[in-house]
Amino acid sequence: MPKYLFVTGGVMSGLGKGVITSSVAKLLQLSGVDVSCLKIDPYLNFDAGTMNPVTHGEVFVTDDGGETDMDLGNYERFLNRDMSRANNITTGQIYKKVIDDERKGRFLGKSVQIIPHVTDEIKRRIREQGRRERVGVLVVECGGTVGDIESLPFLEAFRQMRMEEGSSKTLFLHVSLAPELSVVGEMKTKPTQHSVQEMRRIGIQPDVIVIRGTRALPTEAKEKISLFTSVPIGNVISDPDVDSIYQVPRLLEREGVLKPIHKQLKIKSRLSMREWNKVAERFADHEATIRVALVGKYASLADSYVSVNQALMHACAVNGVNARISWIESEEIEKDETKLELIDTFDGIVIPQGFGSRGIEGKIAAANKARVLGVPFLGLCFGFQLASVSFARHVLGFKDANTTEVDPTTPHPVIDLLPEQREVTDLGGTMRLGGHDVFLKRPSRAFEIYHKEKIRERHRHRFELNQKYLKKFEEKGMRYTAFSDNGRRAEIMELEGHPFYMGTQFHPEYVSRPENPEPIYVAFITACLKRSEGISRKSEKVGTLVRRV
Repeated sequence: MPKYLFVTGGVMSGLGKGVITSSVAKLLQLSGVDVSCLKIDPYLNFDAGTMNPVTHGEVFVTDDGGETDMDLGNYERFLNRDMSRANNITTGQIYKKVIDDERKGRFLGKSVQIIPHVTDEIKRRIREQGRRERVGVLVVECGGTVGDIESLPFLEAFRQMRMEEGSSKTLFLHVSLAPELSVVGEMKTKPTQHSVQEMRRIGIQPDVIVIRGTRALPTEAKEKISLFTSVPIGNVISDPDVDSIYQVPRLLEREGVLKPIHKQLKIKSRLSMREWNKVAERFADHEATIRVALVGKYASLADSYVSVNQALMHACAVNGVNARISWIESEEIEKDETKLELIDTFDGIVIPQGFGSRGIEGKIAAANKARVLGVPFLGLCFGFQLASVSFARHVLGFKDANTTEVDPTTPHPVIDLLPEQREVTDLGGTMRLGGHDVFLKRPSRAFEIYHKEKIRERHRHRFELNQKYLKKFEEKGMRYTAFSDNGRRAEIMELEGHPFYMGTQFHPEYVSRPENPEPIYVAFITACLKRSEGISRKSEKVGTLVRRV
């Protein structure tokens, strides 16, 4: 039977609770413990599939087709193992199961209530996941902050599990914030005190507290938090900002976070940081820096494309260069086409995933500019589709070419709806989702990159390349060199005679790991590095259009 480590958050969202959860799980894994993570999201959505990336962050897709919270991407990257849709629980899923059971008469006429019926279902799902994965420790992260109405049933379920499993099989780790006002110059502990008081009010006493801050927590502040929260001072862990999230496990280990965890959960395995240190050291500062622009419309929140950012970082680390990632708002390009000249100031251009018509003309123009100027280009999912539209317009001469997602009446639908999607009416969970085998042609640049004829990649789309135009594309040098579903789906495009101009219908970023960077990202960054070394950098300012991530 697994043991359970519950991670809760206080004071405010966005503290990096997912990174801390992943880092603690990684340390347990490095201690020889079989470990996995479970993310609980208290919103009523059934899953993350219909949520706006700007308000919630990216939708992370698992191999089994789950549209999940972005933190599952952190879990996969840190633990180097695949998660499933079952590793993400939402209030919507819990309530739906309880209501379905009530409709089937499984409660024998009882009045269905939050306690015990909802909390029992929460506990059942947590325990079932631990048994399904056969882990020694299941790290359970509760989204939101203590005090949120939505979180209360889950926290109550955690409290009950402590009573039922005992303190040697459960541990509460609370993540809080010690803000520092510049005019005072002191890290304040009062928010953490109030956050723990709220935890106690609902019957939970934290065993370990991890304090986020811009700098290391002073000893006096640790002593104060220990005194007012009844947590031993050795269990108050400082987690200041670091240059890379892959440094966090080493930071927490130095702070001694494993000592109380091993003691309470009676874990006797010995920690070995050797292999992880090799990984973390890849993300140290390097002499060379390359500049990559992401052309998109969700630029107001970096978490909208967190997996893309991380995959670029992985590829840069293995190439021994720093990544300076900037945003170009595609809508701004539409308003002022002179801003396309910014493309030439970067070492590489990425057009990531997206949906809808807003900003697509700017993306199409950017894809064409990268083609004309010979700037390394990588299109991902929607970026792959719009690069095909751009080529059809500017090379094939089909001026009205488009995707039917944007223009259903276009005379040249080079991107069209998947046939099986034509009768679909619901939006949630109905796209082509999850892992599919992709078969690569030989000879091709794609095969040179992956060194194999079959790869497995993850998908999230409703539209695809219209293969009626395939011959015309290839006559002009745009090759489609990978297919799936018995040749029905085009998966990789590559332009002959260009330093690097490629696109994928799949999402390679979802399977990139710090130990194993995704090959097409590595090839892209290698091409960017060659461009950076081969040209003199333009010195003019890029203006307010570009936002540094």
